Amino acid sequence: MEVKNAVFVVSNSDYRKCPDTGKPEYAFIGRSNVGKSSLINMLTRNKGLAKTSVRPGKTQLINHFLINNEWYLVDLPGYGYARTSKSSRVAWQKMITEYLTGREPLVNTFVLIDSRIPPQKIDLEFISFLGRNGVPLAVVFTKVDKQNQRETAHNVNAFKQALFEEWEELPTMFLTSSVSGTGRDKVLGFIEQCNALVNENKTR
Repeated sequence: MEVKNAVFVVSNSDYRKCPDTGKPEYAFIGRSNVGKSSLINMLTRNKGLAKTSVRPGKTQLINHFLINNEWYLVDLPGYGYARTSKSSRVAWQKMITEYLTGREPLVNTFVLIDSRIPPQKIDLEFISFLGRNGVPLAVVFTKVDKQNQRETAHNVNAFKQALFEEWEELPTMFLTSSVSGTGRDKVLGFIEQCNALVNENKTR
């Protein structure tokens, strides 16, 4: 897939106020310091599209970006650590949960995982939540350029083993780097395949 244009459309705190165009949506979410904004900018080749910050928790709303006038890339607030009040974190959790479980055009949720560290309970619990609620997902390991391939493989395999404790079949997984561009074509190719299936189902 070639990303010809990527445009910010709107931010919302309520999934019911999100764009009502019927275009397929692909959500990106992860812990608040996993490199989500950098990954989004790498995928779209637009360094200023999603706002990056050294301070975790910068994304606080449901952000819709229109890609090629065909589908939406949805940037969701991170879960886990963020320097904000407990009431704000509760509100974010409610907003995210309602979007993920109630948003009809949502085709897939990309869950971002830091490839440099062992499996984290918060990530495993979030993936479990998606599985229990029937939310389609794929796992995106980020920052693979930050260590050697052996370390990456070790952490990825450990994550897979942790998932196998609950899952009979693992979700699709990608290795990515916002610095080198690793995984870009595979993630966009996956979205392209999903879009083709969506369009095929519409014509039936």
